[in-house]
Amino acid sequence: MNRPNYPSNLSIPIQTILVPKGAEHRAVCRGLRKVLNPPTVISVPVGPAPLTRYLESLQKIGCFYQGQTILVMGVCGGLVPDLAVRDVVLYQECISSNPRTNAMNGVALPCDRLLTKQLQDKLTGRAFLVTAVTSDRVVSTVAEKQELAQRSRAEVVDMEGFASLDVLTKTGASIAMLRVISDDCHHDIPDLSAAFNADGSLNSLALTTAMFRQPIAATRLIRGSLQGLKLMQQLTFTLFQS
Repeated sequence: MNRPNYPSNLSIPIQTILVPKGAEHRAVCRGLRKVLNPPTVISVPVGPAPLTRYLESLQKIGCFYQGQTILVMGVCGGLVPDLAVRDVVLYQECISSNPRTNAMNGVALPCDRLLTKQLQDKLTGRAFLVTAVTSDRVVSTVAEKQELAQRSRAEVVDMEGFASLDVLTKTGASIAMLRVISDDCHHDIPDLSAAFNADGSLNSLALTTAMFRQPIAATRLIRGSLQGLKLMQQLTFTLFQS
């Protein structure tokens, strides 16, 4: 894979951005500070179940509609050696890992091809097109990443993609997904299985505990996350500046 180049001036008809709450949401908002008439930004919970509930609640009050263009942003984990920290990926499709059977559920939901192609063209055609898999937990060890990659044949993993597509495509909206790699397949990250509450919010105490237990992995994750968030902020401004 060639390293992507990022152009300095983009303009796309995105009406709404969905981004996980917390640092990712703040990075996107910082990128939009100097943008005139920015898209609506909605911060969403982390994890398939809480995200599904939240999006369905928004759907009931009319936040999503036929023809709406939605961009899902955030960070994700790389599952293949060709993807490195700070690489930018566009999803072609997303599948879901079934936590009960430890197997794929057999369903692949596609992103909007026209919107994805337009984004790829705006990024000079060099953002990586990938298949993603959505997990209900953070995939933390190299062995887990390798096993998930083999089972799913996906190149990246997240915790929101499949649920977003599952809910939003039913509304008639067009959805594209643009993410930045914050951890690769070569290194462990801390076990963050207890770091998220049932509602998809971050448990700060559990997160701190997990980081202290694995300081080397924590340092690597923090470094990769900060790099990914900085790039996400830059990309947001680049995409939506006049």
